[in-house]
Amino acid sequence: MNNIELGVNIDHIATIRQARGTPYPDLLEAVRQVEDAGAHAITIHLREDRRHIQDADAYAIRKLCTRRLNLELAATDEMVGIACDVMPNDCCVVPEKREELTTEGGLDVIGQFERIRSATQRLNAANIRVSLFIEPDIEHIRRVPDIGAPVIELHTGTYANAVGEAKQCEFERIRVATEFAHDLGIQVNAGHGLDYQNTQAIAAIPHIRELNIGHAMVARAIFVGIRQATVEMLELMQAARNPSPASPYQGRG
Repeated sequence: MNNIELGVNIDHIATIRQARGTPYPDLLEAVRQVEDAGAHAITIHLREDRRHIQDADAYAIRKLCTRRLNLELAATDEMVGIACDVMPNDCCVVPEKREELTTEGGLDVIGQFERIRSATQRLNAANIRVSLFIEPDIEHIRRVPDIGAPVIELHTGTYANAVGEAKQCEFERIRVATEFAHDLGIQVNAGHGLDYQNTQAIAAIPHIRELNIGHAMVARAIFVGIRQATVEMLELMQAARNPSPASPYQGRG
């Protein structure tokens, strides 16, 4: 499979809006431009503290979105209930701490197995496809079929922040984890900390189906606009997945 898809996380467009409590920048205009640029999904994270995306945003984006809507959420009764009302195409269950700047690390699917399985079952019953945001760890991936989620999103933050040999080691963890999950019949997505320099190696891993990228793209959009930022990321990902014979890119981490 040579195709790879892009989900654009627009949370930090909302962060700019919430900084001043203004009605702009307009998230719906961002959705229009991202979709027009060819993105395959819109990703939003409705956090418990509502620091960026608000409840009303989720409903409005659901109505406007013509591609897939991927709603990231914590495995709480409140958030699962909202998801079952909004009815996104996908829900990515993520760990959440109120004091963190952004999502740190993957779910503990072993230690919180029952809570995550319960949330997954409720979302499955609502015909919402569930993804679990987890570390590239074989023992955690091994438990995913018992939870009932058909998709995982591998946390790439450690890879993104590493340098030198540590970066290559983390890349290898992601590659091996992807192959292991694929052999179990699990769809593999990836995301967190990816930008215009470190995404190529991850995009080149054959069985990764989708990357979810946000902060780097919103930062790039300051200079070129969100539509162009999306086009550039899509081109980068496709070139990594399908390199031309003349390309010097070798797909290494």
